[in-house]
Amino acid sequence: MAQAQTPGSSRRKAPGQQTRQAILQVAVDIASAEGLEGLTIGRLAAELGMSKSGLFAHFGSKQDLQLAVIETACAIFAAEVRQPALTAPVGRARLLALCQAWFSFVERKVFRGGCFFAATSIEFDSRPGPVRDQLAQVMKGWLSWLESLIQEAQEAGELNPNLEAAQLAFEIHALMWGANWVLQLHEDPQAIARARTAILHRLEIKLSVESF
Repeated sequence: MAQAQTPGSSRRKAPGQQTRQAILQVAVDIASAEGLEGLTIGRLAAELGMSKSGLFAHFGSKQDLQLAVIETACAIFAAEVRQPALTAPVGRARLLALCQAWFSFVERKVFRGGCFFAATSIEFDSRPGPVRDQLAQVMKGWLSWLESLIQEAQEAGELNPNLEAAQLAFEIHALMWGANWVLQLHEDPQAIARARTAILHRLEIKLSVESF
């Protein structure tokens, strides 16, 4: 049986946990722009002004660091995109709120390199291993949730029931990632507006882009 933790030991661990979270915040930002493979202990130590040994105290290996970074990116994404969408009513409003939250997330450059998952998924899509597996699981969950929101809108009678939910989720996701790519590579602000227009057209919604 584990020993009971004293108040003093709890206080001693708190600063270490805070340091770990601060490290991961910076690491996510770097990885979004330079990739998870470019996220070495040495690269991160230089960015943070820390020693390599200090970082090793928090992450035993590069792979441990990469997996922790993915978890942190998921938490940030949930706070910036998922939670705002969930405040909207179930149905078409929630689906549109999700899309809007995602576009805002990218436009505000919450991550230095745009969409963290777009960058890292492409980087690891042909590299077997725990990092690829975790990214694949995250993206499968994202597409499943997007599909479920489409189905809810259909069940509410707010979206064409003849549209195949899985196909539409795939198309919306593709439009989002395409906009992210154009915005990052060409720095074209019109990319987001074009994607918004395309999604509205696909949903057969007659709304102005400004209202979306």
